Amino acid sequence: MTQQNPLYQQLFVLEMANNHQGSVEHGKRVISEMKAVCDAFPFRFAFKLQYRNLKSFIHPDYHDREDIKYVKRFRDTELDEAQLLELKTAIEDAGFISMCTPFDEDSVDWIEQHGFDMLKIASCSLTDWPLLERIAQSSLPLVASTAGATMKEIENMVQFFLHRHKSLAVMHCVGEYPTPRENLQLGQIKLLQQRFPDVPIGYSTHEDPTETEAVKMAIALGAQLFEKHVGVGELNAYSANPEQVRNWLVSAQQGFAMMGLDNTRVPVTDTELTTLNSLRRAVFAKTDLKAGQTLQAEDFYLAIPSQPGQLLANDLSKYKQFELAQPVAANQPVLFDALTVNDIRPKVFDALGKVCALLRDASITVADGVNCQLSHHYGIDAFEQTGATIIDVVNREYCKKILVLLPGQQHPVHAHHKKEETFNVLFGEMQLQLGDEHKTIRAGDMVTVERGMQHAFSSEQGVIFEELSTTHYSDDSFYQDSSINQNSRRKTNLIFRSDWLTAEW
Repeated sequence: MTQQNPLYQQLFVLEMANNHQGSVEHGKRVISEMKAVCDAFPFRFAFKLQYRNLKSFIHPDYHDREDIKYVKRFRDTELDEAQLLELKTAIEDAGFISMCTPFDEDSVDWIEQHGFDMLKIASCSLTDWPLLERIAQSSLPLVASTAGATMKEIENMVQFFLHRHKSLAVMHCVGEYPTPRENLQLGQIKLLQQRFPDVPIGYSTHEDPTETEAVKMAIALGAQLFEKHVGVGELNAYSANPEQVRNWLVSAQQGFAMMGLDNTRVPVTDTELTTLNSLRRAVFAKTDLKAGQTLQAEDFYLAIPSQPGQLLANDLSKYKQFELAQPVAANQPVLFDALTVNDIRPKVFDALGKVCALLRDASITVADGVNCQLSHHYGIDAFEQTGATIIDVVNREYCKKILVLLPGQQHPVHAHHKKEETFNVLFGEMQLQLGDEHKTIRAGDMVTVERGMQHAFSSEQGVIFEELSTTHYSDDSFYQDSSINQNSRRKTNLIFRSDWLTAEW
């Protein structure tokens, strides 16, 4: 079991959300009154804000709408960056750990610039992969809520951050506002602990603020950190005032048991999906899109509100390809009815299983965490005919890669203008084309490919070889078939896990 970050232990997070009411002074009052309560308790306390760049977060056609709840709420309580920073400073001055939830990539920039201590991932963003990719670039400790997520989605998120050596805690959460007692599902805390024994597990609450028993049960089930919406004055049905927070913390010191399901993931409810989808960014056409084209990142932008049946940011991943079955006009929602979806994940991992079997047969080990690339020049469906697996061992002024060709696989004719490379065959044999010359090279053979030399290689039985070269450049492969260079989806980039070599695929 890995050592967990002590920052998460007995951490109570007070979530202001929009309870600052769009007023810095009111926000400071909330912080001050909560500090007076928290000073009497021996816990760690964090105070949390939410950041959104509303100029891009809300679709421009909907920015002034009064009839869409979240659009109106976010707009009416908007603070500018200077005001947000003033609240963050007040949080620090009160002695709280500073935490913030970003809902878009710009907000992550602001969080880093403002110097927050921790970053929170909201439930609605748990599978927002464009946002998660940006968060992964941050060095801040992370906390993620899991309302409305399947266990597979949670597993994908956890592995994504752990493989990048991020400090992460996961919180059980129910996306009902407020959550009635019978829907608390506190047994999920135990389930998450069993599934992720090396990850701190917590409890993010949306129950009635007078409810004090649930936190006892969460503690009894092993939760290490806790979150509650707080404020002063007139509040919504799930936010606690100072006296209610005091009662909650008193209860947290007592620790009794209250149990829900603990042996399976709670099914996602329609209520949760409706609520969360109204918060999730959706895909809108940036320009007029034609039928038959494959959707690329430059073809769309992400904004709220979403429409029923619309493609969401949460649906995007490097394993999914979306082809337009019908045209979509600029600024219009991209609907699933207009798409053909190709999920290549099963094909990618089927190919990886065969690659790892070949590496096992050759008794070749690979370091954990190195970059790995499936190069499929004519698409993943044709990978076993045309392609290669490229594992980066080191890339400095010198470069070493391990290349794997499956039986019957060939890598098409190409040349490099910047780098010279030497092939050292470790296992099997391959047919190598150098200009007009064709030769077979076997384990123990070495061949140098000079700059500008057209070359290609293939293997009938499978081959593993080292490529030793000067520095690798991403723009230094020029294929004889120009359509390959124009294919922006010809590579699937992964992080190689050493336990793949012993896994049963």
